[in-house]
Amino acid sequence: MGTLLVGLQFGLLLLLAWLASARIAHGSVGAPAMAMAIASLALAGWTFLHNRPGNFNIRPTPRAGGKLVTTGPYRHIRHPMYSAVLLAAAALALTSPPAAGAVAWAALLLVLLRKAALEERWMAERHPDYVSYRARTRRLVPGLF
Repeated sequence: MGTLLVGLQFGLLLLLAWLASARIAHGSVGAPAMAMAIASLALAGWTFLHNRPGNFNIRPTPRAGGKLVTTGPYRHIRHPMYSAVLLAAAALALTSPPAAGAVAWAALLLVLLRKAALEERWMAERHPDYVSYRARTRRLVPGLF
């Protein structure tokens, strides 16, 4: 299931990039989309400072020997990389034809929510402290969701 969700995630990101490609090629990217893209890069960078490659997995399956990270953006949200992906996808959706961009972004949100649910279940099995960590943090948006 995890591999299928990763495939859907990347397929939807490619679809969004393709939908936005004409406007990007013509330099027709609006300020809100640029702000979201920059915020996405900043969040991804901050996340990589606290959760180094080798400790995480692109699939929702926790890595053997991986450590639970609760610092940096993880202090506020459990899935900062998913949030960064959704911000980047929102930038692409805003640059896409409106209906198609909205549907693709919503589908990506559903895929990432399912992926996060699987990951959280498996993290709780692997890391005993995950249950209390999950109780004090939000899934994707600090203070909201």
